[in-house]
Amino acid sequence: MTVSTNHFQDTLQQLTAQSLRRSLLPLESATGPIVSYAGRPVILLSSNDYLGLATHPEVVQAAIEATERYGAGSGASRLVSGTLPPHASLEATLATFKGTEASLVFGAGYLANVGVIPNLVGRGDLILADRLCHASLIDGCRLSHADFRVFRHGDCAHLETLLGRRAHHRRTLIITEGLFSMDGDLAPLPDLVGLAERYNAMLYVDDAHGTGIMGATGRGTVEQFDLERRIPFHMGTLGKALGSYGAYVVGSHDFVQYLLNVARSFIFTTALPPAIAAAASTAIAVVEREPERRARLWANRHYLFNGLQHQGFRLTPTASPILPVLIGDAAKASAFADGLLAHGVYATAIRPPTVPEGTSRIRFTVTAAHTTDQLDEALEAIKFAGRETGLL
Repeated sequence: MTVSTNHFQDTLQQLTAQSLRRSLLPLESATGPIVSYAGRPVILLSSNDYLGLATHPEVVQAAIEATERYGAGSGASRLVSGTLPPHASLEATLATFKGTEASLVFGAGYLANVGVIPNLVGRGDLILADRLCHASLIDGCRLSHADFRVFRHGDCAHLETLLGRRAHHRRTLIITEGLFSMDGDLAPLPDLVGLAERYNAMLYVDDAHGTGIMGATGRGTVEQFDLERRIPFHMGTLGKALGSYGAYVVGSHDFVQYLLNVARSFIFTTALPPAIAAAASTAIAVVEREPERRARLWANRHYLFNGLQHQGFRLTPTASPILPVLIGDAAKASAFADGLLAHGVYATAIRPPTVPEGTSRIRFTVTAAHTTDQLDEALEAIKFAGRETGLL
């Protein structure tokens, strides 16, 4: 069947009419608190580089040295000839950092989730996932062919009701993010662990946004709630607070060996470039050595959060450096983002299907690299843009 180009045009026109069409807004500089966009400097409040490690001199130098020694690419999948010393070093570093027996690195968080979930449950099994789980988790659920139900966001009573209705001894997987990427709030992990244990279910935690910033030593939301001994495996990413790219799964030696042999998104994907693996290992060392970065991040988070609240914006119940200002209407969110950019702040509008209908927002994110002066300047720009678009 041939698809007419009119179909593409019609779809794009429809998205435009609904204020849901997306386009690329390329930066002209490295990520950081100030970036170059369209030939001028703007304050970036949309980056997941929470600790400012993407441009840390040691992290960059590690990538350079690995490239010089091992080349720009790995040349093959990990199980063919693509496993190089930086990969082995990174996996050992991750296991030590997370306090587990082993780890396995994937090419991206998306690849980790669609690779792991179908190998935890299958046809005839049951998945119960938080309603606001990331798209990669939802796609992993669909690929598993297990029966799939959602529970209301963070609602453990609803989850327990669903657990109580299932057939006795039915294999069940509970799925949640540790730190939710679009709302900035934390999953009720202690209660989820309790339910998983009580009902003999598995719990899968995606800690992409928690890694590096949550917990006393930055080990993530599992550490934040002191649950390392009760959550046997979980995943996270290298491309957010760790400033690099890719993802990992940590757990027992047998669990990691199992995934190495069955996870299609690991088996059939070219290995991460050695520079990326080396950069991530160095970033973990910086996280452990420089706790003051997390302290600056949280100080900046509280400063920007208080400033936004003082101006009268409505935020989600966030407990993180993710500060979503709820707007609702997609067109208004887009107009607000345009106004922010005109006033020198780069913060994109988040609209459906990334978030539920009627919950469009500007998802501000702050980093350890922002200065108080930059945040003050950003708050002034946010106030002006808010007034111009009728939000204040």
